[in-house]
Amino acid sequence: MAGRNGRTVRDLRRGNRTAVLRRLYFEGPMSRFELGPATGLSSGSISNVVAELVGDGLVEEAGSVDSDGGRPRTLLRVAPASGHMIGVDVGETRVRVELFDLTLTELARTERPLEHQGYDVDVIVGHIRDGIAEVLAAAEIAPERLLGVGIGVPGIVERTPTEGAVVHGQTIGWPAVPLESLLRTACGLPDSVPYFTDNGAKTLGQAEMWFGAGRGADNAVVVLFGSGVGASLVTDDVERGRAVEWGHLTVRVRGRRCRCGALGCLEAYAGAEALLERWEEAGGQPPKRVDEETALTAMLAAAYPADGSAADPMALAVLEETAEYLGAGLSDLINLFQPERILIGGWAGLQLGSRFLPAVREHAVSYALRYPAERVTIELGALGPDAVTVGAAILPLADFFAHGGRRPGPEPGDNQLPAWRAAMEERAPH
Repeated sequence: MAGRNGRTVRDLRRGNRTAVLRRLYFEGPMSRFELGPATGLSSGSISNVVAELVGDGLVEEAGSVDSDGGRPRTLLRVAPASGHMIGVDVGETRVRVELFDLTLTELARTERPLEHQGYDVDVIVGHIRDGIAEVLAAAEIAPERLLGVGIGVPGIVERTPTEGAVVHGQTIGWPAVPLESLLRTACGLPDSVPYFTDNGAKTLGQAEMWFGAGRGADNAVVVLFGSGVGASLVTDDVERGRAVEWGHLTVRVRGRRCRCGALGCLEAYAGAEALLERWEEAGGQPPKRVDEETALTAMLAAAYPADGSAADPMALAVLEETAEYLGAGLSDLINLFQPERILIGGWAGLQLGSRFLPAVREHAVSYALRYPAERVTIELGALGPDAVTVGAAILPLADFFAHGGRRPGPEPGDNQLPAWRAAMEERAPH
């Protein structure tokens, strides 16, 4: 029966389970006594919810602590082995697949280089399929135990009623790829295992906000700086983030041709691919037949030689100009969204690291409006280059929390008719 606010008893129970699970997940271990004030639930509700979660195998005891004058209080925690998620990062140079338990402890991983295949859809789907099978076999986890598979991809993700997630990746030659339906056919996972596909910058942002440098911030922008650039906006009204195609902001009218086909995009100046191209155009000598990560390492070494030798002036000039482009691009994010924090992640952003950051900060502040610029911090992400897979795995985990720790599929009682309906159908003429 629904209350005045439209919520049913089942909704309330689900909400209570979600509240307890989230508190134990992020702040546990905790006792039943501590869970009451933390969740705002009564002691009776806490007892009922905890009993359900323990019965479902989602929560377990984790020792005890002394109480003031009473008997010791039992501590509770989320049971790590009670659920598993797979995170997939469809990156610029490789496809990475990782298997996690419920507490996001990595159980197995595999990487498959893209080399010269580029973003061929069949190759990507095959890498994901084989990667999922490999990590499940390595950890001896049955597919039925998965809460879901999360996938971070370049481009815009559209959710359709017939084909699920469809990826519009203009820069990678994916006009409208029905990735979810392709994976469901190829991977052969049970129908009960859901797929969650989202933009890679958004999954990076999800990871940093939950577990990394964004923790505690009410609003932030998380920047993914790899072969290209992207960003995710997290605010009070967009709790799980919104991917923004920041890399395709125009920074120079009639400028360099971008991978998307337009002229003057930020990505045409600030992505790792563009950095290396501009170095070569300026007369530099990037190493041949190596991946972008290796080539960017060589560019940094040329611009900032560790042995005290003379710097490569072309590499240094391109990097300094790129810091200004990035700073100007960040200033637009500051002016538009007035974030509390800006976090820079992705393999290229982390590789450029602290050497690059002071100049980027200086340019961002100089181009931005004074008031929001004085209130924002610009830092590197805290979760390393693998954060996209962690964020991808969070997608099924967040859905699991939202459903009160229920696995995908109908909840108990979903197929049962209300008593009045059953009685009326029995009276109906046949």
